[in-house]
Amino acid sequence: MKLHEIPAGHLAEVVTYLDMRERPKPTPMPESPLRINHWKPVDLGKYRILFERVGAPWLWYSRLVMDEADLDAIINHADIDFYAVEDRAGIEIGMIELDFREERQCEIQFFGLVPELAGKGHGRWLMMQTLALAWRAEVERVHLHTCTLDHPNALAFYRSMGFVPRGRAVETFPDPRLAGILPRDAAPHVPLLES
Repeated sequence: MKLHEIPAGHLAEVVTYLDMRERPKPTPMPESPLRINHWKPVDLGKYRILFERVGAPWLWYSRLVMDEADLDAIINHADIDFYAVEDRAGIEIGMIELDFREERQCEIQFFGLVPELAGKGHGRWLMMQTLALAWRAEVERVHLHTCTLDHPNALAFYRSMGFVPRGRAVETFPDPRLAGILPRDAAPHVPLLES
């Protein structure tokens, strides 16, 4: 076994890539009080707020540091579909981002709910909605990735939904809490090491 030092102020994660190469068999959709709302065009300010609300516990930060033009070019691209998940009052509490830019493929770029909804059964409903949207007629593969900084049940959940792991990588990056991108108390399960 070989250990690798992580530079001060950085984090490391193991990323697992997962594929689904066959359309899921039709099954009844579970009941849910939630609904999805297709945003087109996507308001970047609202998007960033929702991205942080959903992703800060898992240290999502990539879209928070992009300049407006770069983010707009991605999120409002014709082959990107973004959906906000809303509760009965119309409050955004989750997100689905689907990327169809690669021919015959759909990448689930971002998928999640606010942490208050974790473990309440909404994830299965949301993934079934996501897969229904992802498996367009021409799509041959739906894929996503998760990492060890994600919810502890994320990998098992994706596998239970029919995704198959195809590879792993190790990623290191500067801790976004130290750079002020995310609040210092984000992701309390990940130690904040300043030196």
